[in-house]
Amino acid sequence: MEFFKIKRDIPFMRHALIFNVISALTFVAAVFFLVTKHLHFSVEFTGGTVMELRYPHAAEQEKIRHTLEKLGYEQPEVTSFGTAQDIMLRLPIRKDVAGSGTSATVFNALCAAEAGMPKQVQITTDKGENVARTSCVNAAGAEVLSQQRVEFVGPQVGDELAQNGLNALIMVVVGVMIYLAVRFEWKFAVAAIVANLHDVVIILGFFAFFQWEFSLTVLAAVLAVLGYSVNESVVIFDRIRETFRKERKLSVTQVIDHAITSTISRTIITHGCTEMMVLSMLFFGGQTLHYFAIALTIGILFGIYSSVFVAAAIAMWLGVKREDLIKPIKAKDETDGAVV
Repeated sequence: MEFFKIKRDIPFMRHALIFNVISALTFVAAVFFLVTKHLHFSVEFTGGTVMELRYPHAAEQEKIRHTLEKLGYEQPEVTSFGTAQDIMLRLPIRKDVAGSGTSATVFNALCAAEAGMPKQVQITTDKGENVARTSCVNAAGAEVLSQQRVEFVGPQVGDELAQNGLNALIMVVVGVMIYLAVRFEWKFAVAAIVANLHDVVIILGFFAFFQWEFSLTVLAAVLAVLGYSVNESVVIFDRIRETFRKERKLSVTQVIDHAITSTISRTIITHGCTEMMVLSMLFFGGQTLHYFAIALTIGILFGIYSSVFVAAAIAMWLGVKREDLIKPIKAKDETDGAVV
């Protein structure tokens, strides 16, 4: 499917050096911010307290954040899940408040914001067990807030999650290299991995520079960007191989320019539709999807850039040629078919 067709090939590779210098400077800047400012990890990685609360009405998240900020929590993570009445809080470890004191202090503050008083109530679970639950009631005795669950995530658990995330990233990179090396050629595999890691590092650089919270959902977005960027590279590499077969007289540079030009319409359609969906999550998805959508937005934009100007250019500089992708036709032996 094509919205338009460009009749004359655009000389992308003529400007490949300039674009790759810009890309290298951006990459170095991202690494610099990662080393100097570091990532602002969420509770899943650093450890802290996770609380689930339920309101009888739609929870006012801004009011809850304001209350937590008064307690000294900077950029508290307040998200809804399931319904508008259910709220999840992720609170980092504080030296002045430890263990269960964190949940008690926070619940008391939120209860006071609702003009209520904490109260221990007995509830019966689905299994028939009687358990105590902290609730908040107003002067009339009506429940205005209840604490559904409290969990403490220790630093050791956070370190394990960080290591598992790094292992997942390494496995994706190795798997992509093997796939591209088998489907195309090792030069394309190296080019694609360099381009994809370029996207990942730049995303992390943005999060380090602006000190956006890096959570498990952001890690999922980074892995999704890896797969998305690989898909774009594969499309261009496949068109390069197809052009090598059809256009025998074109040089390597001309083949790459033709392959990229012929996929521009497809790139605009695919990435345009995806970007509209991601931007809708960014502007209307709320705090829960905010950083997830930001990571995807950055990854998609730089994924297009890296697939065209980084991956293709590196493959060209590595010396990719027609013989790497198409087996040469063997000359027919003159003795074949000779009458003896």
